[in-house]
Amino acid sequence: MAPSTTDDSSPKRLVVKKLSFMETARNIINKNGVAALWAGIGPALILVINPIIQYTAFEQIKNLVMQRRTAALRAAGSTRAASLSDWDYFFLGAISKLIATTMTYPYIVVKSRLQAGRAEYPSAWAGLQAILAREGVAGLYKGISSKLVQSVLTAAILFAGQKRVYEITKATLTKAGLAKVTA
Repeated sequence: MAPSTTDDSSPKRLVVKKLSFMETARNIINKNGVAALWAGIGPALILVINPIIQYTAFEQIKNLVMQRRTAALRAAGSTRAASLSDWDYFFLGAISKLIATTMTYPYIVVKSRLQAGRAEYPSAWAGLQAILAREGVAGLYKGISSKLVQSVLTAAILFAGQKRVYEITKATLTKAGLAKVTA
């Protein structure tokens, strides 16, 4: 990105040229080699565990809530089925994402530092160790508050919305005779 001026008679303005994808890739390769294009890929692949943790936590907590509600209904002499409200799905989605993000955030920090090129770690594991040694546990969770606000709220809305869309779709298909009513 070289500064340039428009003409010599006008006041000098700095013009910054945005690089194309190919120019950016060429610059990365020239500066750090071809391997730099894949910097941070290891932690990115490990981070696929985040939704696995999220959905597992969601299902386990949901099952626990349903068991307790069913037990309370049976203790009260009721035979009706326990159910979850939209708010239950909202909070279960939020809690499950909170758990998943808290567990995987240290790897997000390492991945970000590797991809930004400001880390000198030979591996993600070495990065985790270096951050712990230099910054302590707090270094592994630097910036987590904004990530939690964004991801927890998104997951909460997703789970509540997913339940609502499922129920509307099921009712519509049932009305149209395209789905059977199940108890």
